[in-house]
Amino acid sequence: MNTNQVIVSILDNDFYKFTMQYAAIKQFPYAKASYIFINRGQHKYPPGFAEALRSAVDEMAKLKLTKAEKIFLEKTCPYLDPTYLDFLQGYHYDPSEIEISQDGPDLEVHIKGYWYRSILWEVPLMSIICELYYKMTNSERDSSEKVIANTRNKIEKYKELGITIAEFGTRRRHSYAVHQLVVDTLKQYGDGSFIGTSNVHLAMKYNTKPIGTHAHEWFMFHAAKYGFKMANSMGLEHWVDTYRGDLGIALTDTYTSKVFFEQFDKKFAKLFDGVRHDSGDPLDFADQVIAHYKSLNIDPTQKTIIFSDGLNPEKVERIANHCKGRIGMSFGIGTDFTNDVGLDAMNIVIKMSQALPEGGYWTDVVKLSDEPKKHTGTPEMIELAQRLLEIPVSK
Repeated sequence: MNTNQVIVSILDNDFYKFTMQYAAIKQFPYAKASYIFINRGQHKYPPGFAEALRSAVDEMAKLKLTKAEKIFLEKTCPYLDPTYLDFLQGYHYDPSEIEISQDGPDLEVHIKGYWYRSILWEVPLMSIICELYYKMTNSERDSSEKVIANTRNKIEKYKELGITIAEFGTRRRHSYAVHQLVVDTLKQYGDGSFIGTSNVHLAMKYNTKPIGTHAHEWFMFHAAKYGFKMANSMGLEHWVDTYRGDLGIALTDTYTSKVFFEQFDKKFAKLFDGVRHDSGDPLDFADQVIAHYKSLNIDPTQKTIIFSDGLNPEKVERIANHCKGRIGMSFGIGTDFTNDVGLDAMNIVIKMSQALPEGGYWTDVVKLSDEPKKHTGTPEMIELAQRLLEIPVSK
């Protein structure tokens, strides 16, 4: 099979990868990181999958930022300075940063290198794994007409709810072709509701806004450098130092939201426009956020929660009804848009596993989600983090 150009553009990636890359270059240019593929869904990969994946990864070395893409970033993202855009114009993927192996149906993928370089691999790699899996298992998706109709029905439902929606589905999309159909449909029929996509390439192609700020790895690295107790506060400080008020949505659940809000004091609560929900019960989270803002004498209706955890129309309606009139809200919907094609969606992640801060040593990193099943890291380091942060261990 021809695996050329599974990824068609260097911008075919989530926006927060570029915003974190820029921050890493400015704040931690000598840091290194490693990432590991986690097959949560226990998918069985067909013979030859590792070779096909390696071929697609090697092809990515040919990708370059085009002049038109650079101009798009200059106009759309003024907080990214010219030196970074010049760097990105000269950047290319280095496939030697990735190790891929396969033992029977089991796939292993490891990424390692300077953090500012290796940070871009995660999302396109997951996209390739998904697309190749469906192709090599001969899985037949719904027709394009059905995908379009399904997407249109969803965005019209969201318009009826009077809420704003962004598309967040790059990492676990069925394929690039389906992703294009989805964004094109949202753009055509989502006026007043659809506000953008996390995929920078498709934001440019369909003349919409690239959306995102930072991910768990931002705080995971800060734990490796400053310790678990300082990770949230130092991560927020360095984000503010880099963006000076732009990109003001903070991710809360790297070490549980309860621990996060203990450090999200009035300074940060006023500096950031809002927070993102990515695990745990969304209604409980909304109540927690509203109570936190009120405790700081901040009007919750002037702040926003971005909900982004496993959303579908029914879940979105329940959240919207719960939050209406109490706090601002928006929704980032991923797999339910880009992999709702009549097949089982893949359950895979790629997470930072170790970090090497300048002057430090390789340190295991963890994520302690509000949903314990989504914790990542070694059992020993998870236990250490829970003990230091006084997080009760779920039975």
